[in-house]
Amino acid sequence: MPNATGHPAKSLHEGRFLSLREIDDWQFATRPNATGVVGVFATTTEGQVILIEQFRHPIQKRVLEICAGLVGDEEEFSDESLADCARRELIEETGYTAGSMKPLLTSPTSAGMTDEYTHLFLAENCVKTHPGGGVAGEDITTHLVTLSELPAFLTNASSTEIDIDFKIHACLGAISVQKTV
Repeated sequence: MPNATGHPAKSLHEGRFLSLREIDDWQFATRPNATGVVGVFATTTEGQVILIEQFRHPIQKRVLEICAGLVGDEEEFSDESLADCARRELIEETGYTAGSMKPLLTSPTSAGMTDEYTHLFLAENCVKTHPGGGVAGEDITTHLVTLSELPAFLTNASSTEIDIDFKIHACLGAISVQKTV
């Protein structure tokens, strides 16, 4: 893949889930089998925020997150839209089906480290329709928290050595900005 100056990316290592590439002496990671990431800030019909908790191998800790998943990493879903991918991930991980799904924000995940983009969505009026818990070895715990209790919940999770994923805060910020516009 050429960069803005037309120089191609040099492959340094190709793994199953990640590749290491280089353009103009800058090394970065890319996903060889995905075109991006979706994240879903979801609320139930009762106004509870749906969060998930799972162990993340790279940091060797449990992390509190919004529901998220890779785009285009499975052949059977290679042609699905970003919103459909977000809907599917929400059901797989939490068991909740969205009443509505709208885009919140698209941004580079970590522009100095990867060429990946994260597409964040707001899912509202979600109802429990499936068991959830993830697929293929994922060990996902779902948490339901009212928006007013969210700050204390996040603080408590941090004090128990559970890391908080930045996408929660990015979604809250995007929602706040949309309400003022």
